[in-house]
Amino acid sequence: MSNNNNQFDGDLEKFIKSLFGNKKKKDDVVDIKEAKIIKEKGKKPINGRQFAKSAIILTAIFAVLVILLANVYIVKENEYRVVRQFGEVVKYENEPGLNFKIPFIQSVTTLPKNLMTYDMTEEEINTLDKKRIIIDNYAVWRVTDPKALISNAGTLINAESRMEEFIYSVIRTQLGQLNYDQIINDENSSRGSINDQVTKEVNEFLKDGNFGIEVVDVRIRRTDLPAENEQSVYTRMISERESIAQKYLSEGDAEKNRIEAQTDRQVQELLATAEKEAALIRADGESEAAKIYNREFSKDPEFYSLYRTLESYKQTIGEDTMIILPSDSPYASVLSGYVK
Repeated sequence: MSNNNNQFDGDLEKFIKSLFGNKKKKDDVVDIKEAKIIKEKGKKPINGRQFAKSAIILTAIFAVLVILLANVYIVKENEYRVVRQFGEVVKYENEPGLNFKIPFIQSVTTLPKNLMTYDMTEEEINTLDKKRIIIDNYAVWRVTDPKALISNAGTLINAESRMEEFIYSVIRTQLGQLNYDQIINDENSSRGSINDQVTKEVNEFLKDGNFGIEVVDVRIRRTDLPAENEQSVYTRMISERESIAQKYLSEGDAEKNRIEAQTDRQVQELLATAEKEAALIRADGESEAAKIYNREFSKDPEFYSLYRTLESYKQTIGEDTMIILPSDSPYASVLSGYVK
């Protein structure tokens, strides 16, 4: 007993807890429940109508925001935004920015504003010389009036189809006025002017139909022959080229002969002129020499006579020359060396 008293040191509460344990009394639990009920009765009751009204207002605000955002559209730099009302085009925007449409009444579609390339299907046509060729070309085009395009063509695909019809119609007419070699010959090709003419005429057709598009350029990319007559055309082209080559060779030979004849004639004329001038010069020289001889020989006639005699010897006497002269001939005397 003394030990237990020393353990709790006179603390009666600790001593009772050691005897009965830490369990709460039943009365204490009942008191706590009653206290909770009294506290809950002190709270204000929830107002259901006010809560529903707030929820409706928030929902309406959210719905308005959603509708506004759904009817905002952005116009980019490279596109048209077309606004329709009950299917009819009322306007289109082409300047970049933010725009609005009327909810549930208007709708917005997009059309490209930049240049587009359209690869056309291959088509067979006949040339002026009745040859069939297959052409493959392309067109560069753009939308200029979205409202006219939708009103008269409906869609981009329909607009491209009409454009293709016009292009082939004009190309068929233009190439039908040319021979095959005029089309494929790079040195004498008319394809550059044909492209410009085709572009001009196609734009006139599109403008008359008010399709709202413009063709910037039309180019013939490739021209081929049908497979069934390709080889025969190549063979005929080779024979034509050989004939043209032979014609050039013949013309070259004729030109060569003409140049040679002209050159020979000029040479003969030059030689004749030179000989004539040489003869005149010689005649003038001989005349001048004769004057000099006469002037000098006239100073000593005997010497001149001797000189002329000796000169005659050069012409008349050779190795086998036999001369029969009278002994008293002066000529013989000179030959014999008897000169007075």
